[in-house]
Amino acid sequence: MAIRYIPTIGLEVHVQLKTRSKMFCGCPVEYGAEPNAHTCPVCLGYPGALPVMNETALRMTALTGLMLNCKVAEICKFDRKNYFYPDMPKNYQISQYDQPICDKGGVPLHELAYPKDAQKTITNPNKIVKLVRIHLEEDVAKSAHFEASSGIDFNRAGTPLMEIVSEPDLDSPEEAFAFLTALQQILVYGGVSDADMEKGQMRCDCNVSVRPEGTTELGTKIEIKNMNSISGVRRALAYEIERQTEFVAKGGSLAQETRRWDDGLGQTTLMRIKESAHDYRYFPEPDLLPVDTRVFMDEVRSQRPELPAEKKARFTEVYGITDYDASVLSSDRALADYFEAAAATAPKAKTLANWISNDLLSALGAANEPLSACKIGASQLAGLLGIIESGVINARQGKEVFLEMFATGKDAAVIVEEKGLKQESDSGAIEALCAQCIEANPKAVEEFRAGKAASINFLKGQVMKLSQGKANPALVGEILVRLLSA
Repeated sequence: MAIRYIPTIGLEVHVQLKTRSKMFCGCPVEYGAEPNAHTCPVCLGYPGALPVMNETALRMTALTGLMLNCKVAEICKFDRKNYFYPDMPKNYQISQYDQPICDKGGVPLHELAYPKDAQKTITNPNKIVKLVRIHLEEDVAKSAHFEASSGIDFNRAGTPLMEIVSEPDLDSPEEAFAFLTALQQILVYGGVSDADMEKGQMRCDCNVSVRPEGTTELGTKIEIKNMNSISGVRRALAYEIERQTEFVAKGGSLAQETRRWDDGLGQTTLMRIKESAHDYRYFPEPDLLPVDTRVFMDEVRSQRPELPAEKKARFTEVYGITDYDASVLSSDRALADYFEAAAATAPKAKTLANWISNDLLSALGAANEPLSACKIGASQLAGLLGIIESGVINARQGKEVFLEMFATGKDAAVIVEEKGLKQESDSGAIEALCAQCIEANPKAVEEFRAGKAASINFLKGQVMKLSQGKANPALVGEILVRLLSA
């Protein structure tokens, strides 16, 4: 019988903080600036240049710790992590080693954080992935490799960078996907980072090993370095788990190493044999004093936002919407804010949630646009639903008006007037159309009176045709039943 191997995964997530200036100097943090435009003697590592701490970065890291239920240290300090590489001009990085700012904590996983194709087969529902620590450091420069040369952009060097380290607590590539998605949502909710992986604002190193089922000792850890997409992490881990399993099953012995992921080839390749912590020769940063976080923690606590899970629970309780709709709406802070703004004037919160979860998100997806680019304001969507609820137009016409609103940004009332869509709700006029329909369709009338209830739908359809779709469908049904039952 073949031995089954169990994967164990831990993640190290690097997150650029949303500060205006760098961690230890006054240079601005700006994505997309001309290469090497935002540099100074401090972030270029000139001799004699001294670092000065960015307090906002410290506060943001502490806030992240609160959001992830970490213990925020009363005293933390910075250390020098020594290594020699072109992307670090000082030949050391200012980081935190034995006294990080945040300790322990966890990231809660929820159903919609998983890949869509895995949401029906979640093995550990509502799992909380344990964290080891969060520490604060400075980012390194960005290297670019060309055909015959390489270049370095030092704009990124010195950007405040959190490293969020998980325990080896993940059991599958799908859980790793959910961890990164849920973490990204929380970071954006807190306003501490945009966490855009395409822009390098959130990057991930994956540690993965396999062990025979029934054993507890972890296998040899392999690191996959510098992952820059959540879906890429899933693919890389799936490949690496299969590679390690096949290698070990054949009697091979893995060495601890660092590998890179080639998304085009769909495989990992060796970068280097992995260093150990002692290789970095950590020692306390002599130019920086320890930090006493107690001087700002009361203010930081007051800035903790309502997080996605908390917002979801409130939405279901206050607005009476479904658990699924609440999950969708709370998964994105901008979407949640849009819903609440619209709910202030919309006639029914449940109907509103359905329109946002289905029609609005579908239209945005088809147009490949973010919510921020949507031409329909929250109050405008509420206005459309009010017009439908009042019977001015029917639901089918409402869909037509919505698409016009999405394309033009016009108010629903203006579109209804321009297109002549106002629904006919005059009972006398509708009764005349119903009488005309009954006279023209004796067979359907006979079937209805003989007990075939479905025939009423055919007759309603004929009345709607006679009215060119403008008759109030509910009123049509009532009048038809009354006339046919007379």
